[in-house]
Amino acid sequence: MKPDVQFRLRIRNGADIAVGPGKIELLEAISTTGSITSAAKALGMSYRRAWLLVDTMNRCFKTRVVQTEAGGNRGGGTRLTPLGTQLVRSYRRIEARAAKAGAAEIASLTRLLAPPPKAA
Repeated sequence: MKPDVQFRLRIRNGADIAVGPGKIELLEAISTTGSITSAAKALGMSYRRAWLLVDTMNRCFKTRVVQTEAGGNRGGGTRLTPLGTQLVRSYRRIEARAAKAGAAEIASLTRLLAPPPKAA
């Protein structure tokens, strides 16, 4: 079994985490589902938690990253703004570049790991 290597980039804006791995996952889920409620459900979090994360991101950036549309004839919905889409793309590119740049060192470190324990 191959070790799981994760990069956990977080960018703070004052006391708030403007963006991090969980927020990027939430943005991706919103993009896929078109709804904060559905995105929260898909990620196993409460709607309130998801809404608070979106609110924090919207406050931390110069323009909104998520745009909500109130209900009505079409039922409303949620979408990423152009900035939200750019944020996800940039974050994922940074992760990919970091993994590529650190590949030799990561391989060296993971060779030092003991075999994972057997499942009971």
